[in-house]
Amino acid sequence: MKHLRLIFLLPAFFFFAFVSYALSAQNAPQLYNMGFDNWSKSGGVWRLYEKDAPASSRIWDSANPGLGKLGINSTTPEYTHVAVEGEGEAAARIESKKVAWAFVAGNVFSGRYIRLVDMAGVETELGAPFKGRPKSLSGYYHYIPRKINYADPPYEDMMGRSDEALIEVLLMDWEKPRRMVSHVDGFIDPENDPHIIGRAQLVIKRGTSGYVHFDVPFVYRNGKTPRYVSVVATSSRLGSFNTGASGSVLYVDEFEFGY
Repeated sequence: MKHLRLIFLLPAFFFFAFVSYALSAQNAPQLYNMGFDNWSKSGGVWRLYEKDAPASSRIWDSANPGLGKLGINSTTPEYTHVAVEGEGEAAARIESKKVAWAFVAGNVFSGRYIRLVDMAGVETELGAPFKGRPKSLSGYYHYIPRKINYADPPYEDMMGRSDEALIEVLLMDWEKPRRMVSHVDGFIDPENDPHIIGRAQLVIKRGTSGYVHFDVPFVYRNGKTPRYVSVVATSSRLGSFNTGASGSVLYVDEFEFGY
């Protein structure tokens, strides 16, 4: 009888184990392609998703769609210098560049590059749908900074100093992704924006000899559940203000939210 009872109990055990696992996964969401393994190239532009990927997988973008018209990509796949080796593994190589008349900070971000506006700024849509409350963001980076050779006001005193990189995550309760034109609308103010629920930030002030593991905690401002997440990695932290070093390179790999 004991063996017979066990036979009947086993299916119930596996059912509840599966339900528990499914609920845990729902409460611990990740973003698509956080390991930066999946890439495609179309019209000379590198994208961080496979060819013909559905809209739900087009999480990441960069400055490439704008630069691609000039035959330039500032963010490219890296297949040999990766943090974790193995078949199908890749990393993102992000480089700041001088492009014609302008300085362009290399970046990857969760959202969508839309267009260049008036040869003075860019229109972007920031944020990917997300309802988790992670404890931290972890991953790997390798940073090779150069001396800052572009500096707009009020950062003129940064000229000649070593460039700095940034990895930042903002959790927000926006009703929809934030669309903005950089030189018209400005940028998100992480310190004072009332829609920011939580933030994880890593300012990289020194170069490294190879990949470094990081684990940055989130600081939450309230108990709300976010609707969107903005993840940004850039090889020039002040690039949004036309300040940085052409040639600064940031490799990022294997991002993951910890719960």
